Amino acid sequence: MRSTPDITPHLGTLLKFRRDLHANPELRYEEHRTGDKVAAYLAALGLTVHRGLGQTGVVASIYGKGRSKDNPGRSIGIRADMDALPVTEINTFAHISQNQGCMHACGHDGHTTMLLGAATTLVQQPDFDGSVHLIFQPGEEGGAGAKAMMDDGLFEKFPCEAVFALHNWPSLPAGQMAVRVGPIMASTLRFEIKVHGKGGHAAMPHTTLDPIPVACAIVSQLQTLVSRSTDPLDSAVLTVGKITSGTVENIIPDEAVIAGTVRTLKKETREMFIAGLERISHHVAAAHQCQAEFTLRPGAYPNTTNHQREALFMAEVMREAVGDANTHDDVLPAMTSEDFGFMLEAVPGAYGWIGNGVDGQPGVSLHNPAYDFNDDNLGRGSRFWDLLVRRYFEQPAA
Repeated sequence: MRSTPDITPHLGTLLKFRRDLHANPELRYEEHRTGDKVAAYLAALGLTVHRGLGQTGVVASIYGKGRSKDNPGRSIGIRADMDALPVTEINTFAHISQNQGCMHACGHDGHTTMLLGAATTLVQQPDFDGSVHLIFQPGEEGGAGAKAMMDDGLFEKFPCEAVFALHNWPSLPAGQMAVRVGPIMASTLRFEIKVHGKGGHAAMPHTTLDPIPVACAIVSQLQTLVSRSTDPLDSAVLTVGKITSGTVENIIPDEAVIAGTVRTLKKETREMFIAGLERISHHVAAAHQCQAEFTLRPGAYPNTTNHQREALFMAEVMREAVGDANTHDDVLPAMTSEDFGFMLEAVPGAYGWIGNGVDGQPGVSLHNPAYDFNDDNLGRGSRFWDLLVRRYFEQPAA
């Protein structure tokens, strides 16, 4: 096996870059400054930068020995997400967000910087027989940016025989990494149910069709999709996060609106929930002489399901990067969702986690206003991506 270049001389630059991104976060599809910074870094490495896929996406390719755009050989993709969240940061360090109400609360600033670190060493020593496409994706947080880039021709313009991604994981101690074969993150559905009744005076409910108790009955019955329709050995989460209805306390409204999400690990379970949500809402409403209108809202993500060959390969690279004792190759899946699942539906690949804990303890959770990326991962993650590229092309094609 060939040795890899030392990332250490570049860590100061990467640290400064990551903290600059953290201080200047941008929401989904608004990653214009972020895209400019990433493109400038890549261009300074001598790479040709392609922009505009998925509105604000950035892609650059590194060609190994004897390879070129016209003769790329085998090609893989590595994806990093770039967008921030609509969260107001409460940290007090120097690189706190300068964009009020927006912060990198999920570590995408770190993901982007780790991939730039790998680009630095891969360009320094491109002695691998193939090509790697560096994919900097917008809009992961609810914007389905992966799908947007694919719809704009990502894999037609930059063909990949495999694609990989890495996310920091606060519940995993720093220095550890994890992956699994099969689903590692859940699919998500966003739904809305409008219950149409007949309003009137609160003192005369018999002259109305009150939608509020009907909505409450629907919410209760929806939970049977988890407790009675889902295999006990499977996993699913249904959450109603919002119910809106009425204006004042002495008027029965015409309408009540239920909004929620569903998380599942299997495609067939997801389809069961879609059918069940519609069936229960319609029939419970009808039992009370009301009507229900069921709608799937935009923002649905598929399962992030790792392919066996690529997940096992990723685990081997993790072992080389952080050691056997620090590698978990059959980690339990999470019920959070991730739009990298769209890419894994189109191309074989794997998605893994890199520990974001601090001093052996769990770190601040993702999407928390006190979150920050652990900068110790800049070198660790950069080296992992560098190793993955080199080791991938050392193995025979599938």
